[in-house]
Amino acid sequence: MATSSETSEQNVKSRRPAESAFKQQRLPAWQPILTAGTVLPTFFVIGIAFIPVGIGLLYFSDEVKEHVIDYTQCLKEGENITCADYIKRTAMEHCTCRLPFNLTEDFKGDVYFYYGLSNYYQNHRRYVKSRDDSQLLGRLSPVPSTDCLPYAFAMEDGVEKPVAPCGAIANSLFNDTLTVFSHISNSNVPVLRTGIAWESDKQIKFRNPPGDLKTAFANFTKPENWRVNVWELDPNDTENNGFQNEDLIVWMRTAALPTFRKLYRRVDHKELGYSTGLAKGSYELIVDYNYPVTDFDGTKSFIISTTSLLGGKNPFLGVAYVVVGTLCLLLGIVLLVIHVKCSKRLYPPMSQSYLINEEPENNKPK
Repeated sequence: MATSSETSEQNVKSRRPAESAFKQQRLPAWQPILTAGTVLPTFFVIGIAFIPVGIGLLYFSDEVKEHVIDYTQCLKEGENITCADYIKRTAMEHCTCRLPFNLTEDFKGDVYFYYGLSNYYQNHRRYVKSRDDSQLLGRLSPVPSTDCLPYAFAMEDGVEKPVAPCGAIANSLFNDTLTVFSHISNSNVPVLRTGIAWESDKQIKFRNPPGDLKTAFANFTKPENWRVNVWELDPNDTENNGFQNEDLIVWMRTAALPTFRKLYRRVDHKELGYSTGLAKGSYELIVDYNYPVTDFDGTKSFIISTTSLLGGKNPFLGVAYVVVGTLCLLLGIVLLVIHVKCSKRLYPPMSQSYLINEEPENNKPK
């Protein structure tokens, strides 16, 4: 008859893992044997491959021409006060500043205008989530997504209305107007407001509601920090309004780092005098200054740039390849020297006399 202790032992579940190759850790495994014959060639191959690639990347990066203008503290036109201080004192009243500059060489090929911001954390988790993707696809709802709070509703004429587009990203849309005046042609440089957004974003992620935009957005209000309605973002092109406005689409693609630039305009090379690019000479940047950045110690800049086969100017990747390749070559040489020296010390060459006097055991006289 079984005792109570034996019965309790039988009732206790075994904690032994199931009898399988995975749970019993019997899976076949492979690991490289690190020897001088395998490690040293790897270092030399990486070094020889990476250095030319890095030099090529640096060459293409240096081919890109850039001109950067920091206009954060530009002076209000006709007054001795910065626009940053002026809009702070006057509750965002309109401010214009002008910054003359010279291009010392021709910018050949396609020329692009960018705006740059620093110390601006678009990658903050709550900021990135603060949008309504369903709304941006043209599916308007009287109750926006809770992710948009507290930028989901706003007052208009004493009535609370849903905001379109809602959220912190849309509410903080960059709204400086940047114009380049050419003293060569005595006119503004012609630019295109379209063709600056990713085609995949414009075709897949952003859609306008059907029908007339003003009618479709009649029961909605604009974001609190906007000065115009969503259907008035581009007064010159009705197709570039609403959620498919390319300035809005570019801004809604949040940056990963606190210092970033976004494409603002493309120079229209179909216009007379700009078919080959932007000629060297005297220019003037005219800024309608609306966007405050000094409160968070940020800066604003305007960038004129060309492109290469690899895109814009970015020397980091080329420098990284050259540095890694050089380090691998140096490590390979150092390890090779150590290997040769240690091999001689551990296995000294046998003298010739030792080889002659040494006799096999079976040849010795008995």
